[in-house]
Amino acid sequence: MCAHQPSCARTDSPAPHVAAARPEQGWTLLCDGAIVFDDTGELLPDGRVVAPQRAPAGPLVVAA
Repeated sequence: MCAHQPSCARTDSPAPHVAAARPEQGWTLLCDGAIVFDDTGELLPDGRVVAPQRAPAGPLVVAA
């Protein structure tokens, strides 16, 4: 995994780059070792978990 020295392609953004993507499984591996899930949750390289950021659910609409 890189730490954004010359080991990965340079861009204008300091954000990590996608190292592997598996959209059919719902996750993306970033070059810094973090795994980002489609539900906005993350698994960081040191094992910490970032909970998904979900919007509060509103009332359900029922069709008559």
